[in-house]
Amino acid sequence: MKICILGAGALGCTIGATLSDAGHDTWLLNRSAAHVEAMNRDGLNVHDERGERRVKVQASTDPAEIGPVDLLVVLVKSFHTAEAMAGAMALVGPHTLVLSLQNGLGHEDILADAVGRSQVLAGKTYVGGVLLAPGCIRSGVTGKHTYIGELDGTLTPRVQAIANAFNAAGLATTVSDSILGTMWDKLLINVATGALTGITRLTYGQLYSEPLLKATALAAVEEAIAVATVAGVRLGLTHADATWNLASQGLPASFKTSMLQSLEKGSVTEIEFINGAVVRWGQRHGVPTPVNATLVACMKGIERAMADHPQEEANA
Repeated sequence: MKICILGAGALGCTIGATLSDAGHDTWLLNRSAAHVEAMNRDGLNVHDERGERRVKVQASTDPAEIGPVDLLVVLVKSFHTAEAMAGAMALVGPHTLVLSLQNGLGHEDILADAVGRSQVLAGKTYVGGVLLAPGCIRSGVTGKHTYIGELDGTLTPRVQAIANAFNAAGLATTVSDSILGTMWDKLLINVATGALTGITRLTYGQLYSEPLLKATALAAVEEAIAVATVAGVRLGLTHADATWNLASQGLPASFKTSMLQSLEKGSVTEIEFINGAVVRWGQRHGVPTPVNATLVACMKGIERAMADHPQEEANA
């Protein structure tokens, strides 16, 4: 299977390295020339529970160099989805399937506008990754599950074939007949940890050792569960404690959420697509979400300070 990871940062490289190791014709597409050059020159340096190793990968900054693929896995930041797809149409042929494994809600509609709804699949992954340096990642694959599915919930041979390929490569993957519920399940994980680590700048080990932060995380998740329940979403996770515990499984104490990693790189975050999505759905269905609204406000304040004083934030 010819596969391209659109947005091969920390998570994309983790998935891409696993698929490359399994023998798939896998391409890692990233805008950073330094990152791409390092991977092509030295291989991708992977740190995981097995130690440190180098994985031979194919990396590029140019979609035209890669050409049409069988599967395009979209992992760009939420706010870059439309722009990234507009620049990546050289990867899309008439039979290309486009699979979003992004955080938050709404990407599937943006992708459908770009390539047609019939070519779009949705999914969520609990695999973790941290970009340590150009061409170097910390990978968290063991014990972390990925869920994919058709937008209408039907169980088709094409989505099962992708799941089979991922499973054979070592990416534990299940086909979901309720991908919206699956997406909400992953949203709950991000609601529990993303904004709090961004605001506090704490790693997972630090976050999980602070009882006051746990209480805030549980309150945010409880709001999100209430919203999803009223909206009629079929959740797999129905208890905040279970969500909190699941969020940390298989990840080291040094792990940093993607939201914290974004801030450390001086980038805006996906807060509007995560806690912000809970707030918007809550408004739509008449469910109060004060904790999530507060987390969104705090993160937007940090982003504003970062924009106004970029050097100070970079040194924080």
